[in-house]
Amino acid sequence: MEQLEIKPMAQLTAKQLIKAAQDYGTPLYVYDAEKISEQYEKLTSAFSQSNVVFFYACKALTNISVLKHIHSLGANVDCSSINEAKLALHAGFLPQQVLYTSNGIGFDEIEEAVSLKVNINIDSLSNLEKFGKKYGHTYPVGIRLRPNILAGGNLKISTGHDKSKFGIPADQLDQILAIVKENHMQITDLHIHTGSDIKDADVFVKGIEVLFDIIPHFKELKSVDLGGGFKVPYKPGDEQLDIELLAQKVKEAFDNHPQAKNLQIWFEPGKFLVSESGYFVTQVNVIKETAATTFVSVNSGFNHLIRPMFYDSYHRIENISNPEGKEKNYSVVGNICETDTFAWDRRLNEVREGDFLVFHNAGAYGFEMSSNFNSRLKPAEVMFKENKFHLVRRRDNWDDLLRNQVMIP
Repeated sequence: MEQLEIKPMAQLTAKQLIKAAQDYGTPLYVYDAEKISEQYEKLTSAFSQSNVVFFYACKALTNISVLKHIHSLGANVDCSSINEAKLALHAGFLPQQVLYTSNGIGFDEIEEAVSLKVNINIDSLSNLEKFGKKYGHTYPVGIRLRPNILAGGNLKISTGHDKSKFGIPADQLDQILAIVKENHMQITDLHIHTGSDIKDADVFVKGIEVLFDIIPHFKELKSVDLGGGFKVPYKPGDEQLDIELLAQKVKEAFDNHPQAKNLQIWFEPGKFLVSESGYFVTQVNVIKETAATTFVSVNSGFNHLIRPMFYDSYHRIENISNPEGKEKNYSVVGNICETDTFAWDRRLNEVREGDFLVFHNAGAYGFEMSSNFNSRLKPAEVMFKENKFHLVRRRDNWDDLLRNQVMIP
């Protein structure tokens, strides 16, 4: 049974979130722009002594207002699809600030990325060969390698191990070099990404060591990309990645390697920048007492927040309507016709029908992975910036469910 100490919110207060829920309705995603700024400042401060560039991994949250805010901080952006790259350009990022890392996609998408003039990483021998034959030395390109390192908080988000689909296995270096040589390719970046929720700085050091053995084979390198996946805390006492220690170890490694110390170092933080900025506010529909547990049914489900069901992830839940109520055990569930349990036997202040419950750490992979399952509407998104709330995505309406459907005459 979970025993959870309820701590004050780091940024937005219960009163502010209740006001947002009343003004914009629920369920509702809320993002605190100042928290995003604070997280970015942590990164730039820690790595101030190294030649590091940060690319926000926007697959975590692509709301255009969030992208614009992150752009205003001076960050670059990492994209996992051609449409993410287009969104980044639409938000104001310059092509040279956009990194597009393909994964098992058709070559036509890579050709479109070239037309956008963005940075490109290629993750398969097949597409590397096609790229070489078409562009030769005329367009700089990066290679995503699979370092065969198992890391991350869940196998589903571990991307560098020997059974992962991501990247070209590092042990296929001879084949990579043959393609590069045959097509006189301009390789300017080497990329690795071992997974998400990484809390041990030494995982990145292991990745660096893999790259150091490969770097001498590429004479036109300008950067090495160490990926992202920095662990952030989801509950009190959670271990997280020590950013200062990581910065120190990265600097030492590159300073002591003559062939690498002049290369630019890239990182791709996604969850680290936006996770803690996000709050998901729901309202209690029904309290259902049973012999086994007391169910709290909220007006949402895994159609809006799938992480607990998909990754067995933990989100701190708080009853912001009754913060002084006597603590009891509840199972918090959703309202769709599948098992969508957010929390079993969670200790919460007494919950009543109509109360607002807030899910913390909802900024990353919350709205971004939402759907219209059960033909339910996607929630609105608002951003708290410059001391006021701004609607940054309106709530779905009935017309949105029909928008792209075509009736047979």
